[in-house]
Amino acid sequence: MSFPFVFYLAWTGNERLFVWFLCINLVTDILDGLIARVFNMMTEIGAKLDSLADLGTYILAFLGIFLFKSADFQPHLFSFCTFIGLFVLCYLFSLIKFGRFPSLHLYSWKIGGYIQGFFFFALFVFGFNKAFYYIMVTWGTAAFLEHLIIQAIIPEMRSNAKGLYWILRR
Repeated sequence: MSFPFVFYLAWTGNERLFVWFLCINLVTDILDGLIARVFNMMTEIGAKLDSLADLGTYILAFLGIFLFKSADFQPHLFSFCTFIGLFVLCYLFSLIKFGRFPSLHLYSWKIGGYIQGFFFFALFVFGFNKAFYYIMVTWGTAAFLEHLIIQAIIPEMRSNAKGLYWILRR
C-alpha cells in the first residue's frame, strides 16, 4: 500500500523520509509474517500478497541504492548486478512456467530477506559495510539459486515450500 508514496519520496530525492518509510516497510513485513504464523492466520492469498509486498520492498531498496548510494556500490557492481539478476530471474521463471509470481516462502529466502533488510537499514543509516555486503550477497545468491532449482523441479507453484530438502523428501 505504501509503495507509491515511498517510490515518490525516492524519486523526488527525499532520502531521509525514504529511509524512514523503507525501514517501516521492512519492520511491518517482519511483523506481518510473525502475526500470521503465531495466530495461525496463514492463507494462500496472504502468501501471494506477502510475496507481492516483498517484491515492492526490493524494488524500493534497489531504487534507493541506485539513487542515493550508487557510489558505494561502484566497486561491487558485478556482484550486485549478479545478485539483482538472479532475483529478477526467480520472478521471470515463475511467470513463464507458472503464469504468476512465486510464493514459495523458503526458509533460505526468509533468512535472506532478514539479512537484506538489516543490510539496507545499516546501509542507509550507518553507511556501506563491505563485509556485511558480501554476507548479504552470498546468502541471497544461494537462496535465489535454491528458489530457481525448486521452481525447475516442481510441477505447480505452491506456497510455504520451506526448502529444497522438503521438496526432495516428498
